[in-house]
Amino acid sequence: MNILLTGGAGYIGSHVSLTLLDLGYEVTVIDNLINGDKKLIPKKANFIECDIADETKISKLLQDNKFDAVMHFAGFTRVGESVKFPEKYYLNNYEKPKKFFNTCVKYGLTKIIFSSTGSVYGNPIHNNKILETNETNPINPYSKSKLQLEKFLLNLSDSKKIDVIILRYFNVAGADSLNRAGLRTNPDNLIKAVCEVATGKKDKLIVNGSSYKTKDGTAIRDFIHVSDLSEMHILAAKSLINESICEIYNCGYGNGYSVKDVIKSMNKILKRDIKVEYGPDREGDAVYSVADNSKFIKKFNWKPQFNNLNIILNTALKWEEKFKDEL
Repeated sequence: MNILLTGGAGYIGSHVSLTLLDLGYEVTVIDNLINGDKKLIPKKANFIECDIADETKISKLLQDNKFDAVMHFAGFTRVGESVKFPEKYYLNNYEKPKKFFNTCVKYGLTKIIFSSTGSVYGNPIHNNKILETNETNPINPYSKSKLQLEKFLLNLSDSKKIDVIILRYFNVAGADSLNRAGLRTNPDNLIKAVCEVATGKKDKLIVNGSSYKTKDGTAIRDFIHVSDLSEMHILAAKSLINESICEIYNCGYGNGYSVKDVIKSMNKILKRDIKVEYGPDREGDAVYSVADNSKFIKKFNWKPQFNNLNIILNTALKWEEKFKDEL
């Protein structure tokens, strides 16, 4: 396969690039490096620094190359920031990709995998695992922008212009087992924040919300290791290239861990307690977010390799230790 990948200098995009290259596929990465880190782009990938909305550069790229599929990771991902700057998220996560996909269709690149989010479901009324058929009800501008783009792609599919697989990620965490890539920055990522405190980069962890209607008052999340998520993209791409399809899949393990569960697990790994302070609820946060992943498992006979909170935490910690002297 020859894959075009947007946002390949980011956390998940760089991992998927590595996985594709490890399997012998060709990868071309587009990234404007506004949020991405050029060091995360694998050496073997063909890298083009440009914005996805740059029609001239994208048109030339698509004219000069024959790609089997495009994986779209480019986008802003911080919930807290989206609440402060909703227009920024609408432009970057909806308007720019819309222009990009229209250019793709124009030049015959019609197999699309879209990196979406489980947060499009918002706050479910019942604490049950979330199915793809559950009602969508985004509660922050980040999630709204993702859902808007989903709907745009589904409309293109209905018009028979594209084949698309939408992957709704739950909480992606961990790092490459060979320590080649991991999460560099994201103030909203719990496990990243826990690792920063564990390595001494921050003196304490601020937990947003401790009086939710959950088993211990803190929010419940479904954490999926980034390497398993990368494999899900490969399986999806193979299916997409061989079939005419339009599907949505949840990407998670179906395990719910509270914020306190994560802290306790890290304390056991460290054999000491990290300093924790409880703050107010954060606007735009869901109380409970756990995937029902049975649709993906049934379709692809998928067996995750890293479905273990300790593995997720240990790989994330090892990656963070690589940069512990950075301020």
